[in-house]
Amino acid sequence: MALSTKRKCKYFIFTFVLLSLLYVFGVFHHPLEKNFYSEFRYPYDGDIEDLVSKLRNNLTPSVSPINNYRFYYYKKCTSKCIDVTDLRVVFLIKSSPQHFERRMAIRSTWGFQRRFSDVEMRTVFFVGIKSEAKLQKSINEESQRYRDIVQANFTDTYFNNTYKTMSALYWVAQYCSNSKFYVIVDDDFYVSVKNILRFIKFPSQYPKYLKEPWANFNFLNNKIGRALKLHLNEVRLYAGYTFESAPHRHLTSKWYVSLKEYPYHMWPPYVSGGAVVCSRETLLDMYFASFYTKHFRFDDIYMGLLAFKVKIEPFHSEEFYFCKKPYNKFNYEYVIASHGYDNPKELIKVWSEQKILGNA
Repeated sequence: MALSTKRKCKYFIFTFVLLSLLYVFGVFHHPLEKNFYSEFRYPYDGDIEDLVSKLRNNLTPSVSPINNYRFYYYKKCTSKCIDVTDLRVVFLIKSSPQHFERRMAIRSTWGFQRRFSDVEMRTVFFVGIKSEAKLQKSINEESQRYRDIVQANFTDTYFNNTYKTMSALYWVAQYCSNSKFYVIVDDDFYVSVKNILRFIKFPSQYPKYLKEPWANFNFLNNKIGRALKLHLNEVRLYAGYTFESAPHRHLTSKWYVSLKEYPYHMWPPYVSGGAVVCSRETLLDMYFASFYTKHFRFDDIYMGLLAFKVKIEPFHSEEFYFCKKPYNKFNYEYVIASHGYDNPKELIKVWSEQKILGNA
């Protein structure tokens, strides 16, 4: 009898441990997930394209907004884009207050605003707030010297990245809506501005069009090129390294998402948030779409939700690297952006080498 009781206890403990592990790893969540492709609803539950159009045109929409990102900016950079004709690209760089050396490296490399004399570009760093007075004093001094920092009223933490991204979109809508393209990028990326400019000329054929013999004929000067150039002024480009992935349901994950927070088995298609290229039309549509899209804590997922709700399809390019591309001097010719450059000295070294080779 005692032996039978011991066995029962062992079976009970084994079953309890097994079920606990299955629960922790999200096995029981998956059968309860809804099908993204047939059941997707995310507040606001309804078609928002007409509502977005009305907001963009300063008209009163038929449905009141459910969300509103109205930031207070301690530092605004309001004159950054004023009176700039033919502004081509604005780099909206997500940084952290303590990353002074990274910002300095970017200012002296790919973020240098006069990188190309015939291309108007601007560089702006977006940060939140920290509680340390000494750090804030340093930010104040840096902002006063370089005049390229926008600081908004949210606590600068990883899970507030959506606020950081939306503070950039709100800033664009208020103070810098006259650029043709915007690059939302983290401060630990290598970026080739030259390849950004090549990419936005002909996204669907990059880098193939640079390798073909007929590229030497400077196709942008012919009729096809002029038509393409005109089209790109109005196109809704949302580009980078795209994903179609599922939510993390295991409880130990940094990116765990409960069924209550998001009940579907897949995310909408989205671009990795480390480096995103958007046209003006896309960025403004996404900004106004946020008025009808409930806040979500992962910024790249949130941008994917905004894009999905206004029917913008993400465009994938293999030349955006969400992980670090192993480096040698001759394999970065067409790289647009690569993650993993949190060492400022390494960024300067790689960018300098690529500049000499004509790739940066």
